[in-house]
Amino acid sequence: MERIFQGHTVIPGTAQAPALVSHGGFNTLASMKNMKKGKNICADQNNPDLYKKSLVGVALCLPQTIGSTTGGMVLFNSAVNECQPACMLFANHIDSLAASGVILASVWTDNPIPTVDELGEEFLSYVKSGMTVEVREDGSVRVTD
Repeated sequence: MERIFQGHTVIPGTAQAPALVSHGGFNTLASMKNMKKGKNICADQNNPDLYKKSLVGVALCLPQTIGSTTGGMVLFNSAVNECQPACMLFANHIDSLAASGVILASVWTDNPIPTVDELGEEFLSYVKSGMTVEVREDGSVRVTD
């Protein structure tokens, strides 16, 4: 079974990756504080959906990011260290901190993070970790079992 959701493209690009779903806000600094080149295991004990799971090469599906103003720089550094998600998919409108991080990654690295926001609560209710997610340039997101 497959469903297609239409969102708003923040950072254009395509990606196909397994979904990793967070139903709570994604605290970028707490989650990515142990990143190393090619490795990025979620360290946020307050996020049971993601804790101890790899954030590298996944379709990170979330409502929004939360946390301090360092969030954008942390996302940018994940791209610098080649341990970024394959894409970021927001149910809600992207916040300014996450937006700054993915924009910096797209401008200053060779590892952009395709990003789509405004996918809606229905998207976050439907997608489950492990499902295959395909992001298209037009902001459409195809989710398959």
